[in-house]
Amino acid sequence: MKIFQREQRSLFGEILDWMLTPLLLLWPVSLALTWLVAQGLANKPFDRALEYNAHALAQLVTVQDGRVLFNLPQPASEILRADESDIVYYQVLSPTGEYLSGERNLPRPPHEERVISGEVKLRDAEMRGIDIRVAYIWVRVPLPGAPAALVQVAETRSKRSVLATEIIKGVMLPQFVILPLAVLLVWLALVRGIKPLHQLEERIRARKSDDLSPLDHKAVPMEVAPLVDSVNDLLQRLQESMATQKRFLADAAHQLKTPLAGLRMQADLAQREGMSTEELKRSLQQIGRSSIRATHTVNQLLALARAEGGSAVVQRQSVDLARLVIEVVRDSVPRAMDKHIDLGYDGVEPGTSGVSMDGNPTLLKELVRNLVDNAINYTPSSAAQPGMVTARVLPDRFAHLVLLQVEDTGPGVPESERELVFQPFYRALGTDADGSGLGLPIVREIARQHGSEVVLEEVSPGAAMPGARFSVRFAASNAGA
Repeated sequence: MKIFQREQRSLFGEILDWMLTPLLLLWPVSLALTWLVAQGLANKPFDRALEYNAHALAQLVTVQDGRVLFNLPQPASEILRADESDIVYYQVLSPTGEYLSGERNLPRPPHEERVISGEVKLRDAEMRGIDIRVAYIWVRVPLPGAPAALVQVAETRSKRSVLATEIIKGVMLPQFVILPLAVLLVWLALVRGIKPLHQLEERIRARKSDDLSPLDHKAVPMEVAPLVDSVNDLLQRLQESMATQKRFLADAAHQLKTPLAGLRMQADLAQREGMSTEELKRSLQQIGRSSIRATHTVNQLLALARAEGGSAVVQRQSVDLARLVIEVVRDSVPRAMDKHIDLGYDGVEPGTSGVSMDGNPTLLKELVRNLVDNAINYTPSSAAQPGMVTARVLPDRFAHLVLLQVEDTGPGVPESERELVFQPFYRALGTDADGSGLGLPIVREIARQHGSEVVLEEVSPGAAMPGARFSVRFAASNAGA
């Protein structure tokens, strides 16, 4: 469990932690390294002095009458002792190990060490509980078969410790001033570095609620630019969503105004005095037709809003398009029979390979229903000359597509109006078909949600009744089966 756990993460605090924590951890490491370096620097001059003294004493070892002698003049002895900080010791042993001069208790070199005459060696030792530094040299004497004599010079480590401490003080004391200054500079640098974020926050807060214009990504640091671009993308999508809502409200108000006005007029007519039963019946029939038209318009508006919202698009599943089209055709047969229209399905059977796709069944059924309703509405028909509306589903295994077609025997759509019929509330002139002008816009939007587009063409070009064929190609999910 974290001791200092924040309820909300602070970018400033995290950056400060990641910058100061290594700085504070490296400071004791720097102190330890500086101590080691200071010890090495303090040892070098004193080691050289010990080596010099060992060489000087080695030159005083002589041989007279077959005996090894050591004669230390008084001035040299005084020089060895003249040190106020450290105690200096020396020891001279004959080749046979006999004590000749100096400190008797001075520790000898390790027995296993190989004797090399003329070379000064250094080692750390302890005498009477005090740490000492020893320089020793083996002196070859001119006697037949005699081993080397030993000369040792040692001193305590007080001077070395004092010098190392002075070096540490000289290096580390300034750091006690530099470290707080470095922390302050890091703090100020972070405050200045995060300032553009605060400025961006202030610019966003200063905006009006209806201002959805993009933010200037060039006025922020490079690292913040992707965040600003993401916000701009969100603002653009929000603006499009609000525009869709406004358009929906305006369209709903415009399209509902006419049937509601008709309902009110028919209701006023029905309330007049002296109306006959036949006139009242006609008024009620008009009210019923107006209410059906208003209900249809509301349903179409809701379907268009649902399709443009795109909320259902992500909820996809495998759909047998042939089965779905047959269900829509079966549901539309009673309405087609009322208009004496021959409505039928001419395509592959459900379950056929290559007719399944990934999509939203609710929206796809809305697409097919609008195409069939549009064909029924705009196909002239009578008992003597019935019109025909045909829906079909065909697999295209080579292109990995499944084709949906709805065609009729109506007057078709002039080439100049084929793009206009997909705009909301547009209705071709010269027709008395009942509709809201929203069916084909819904079809196009649902097709776009499924990565497809709607193609409109004539069935029999040049004929008096060329008819219209709406084709939609979807990507098949089992085209390779």
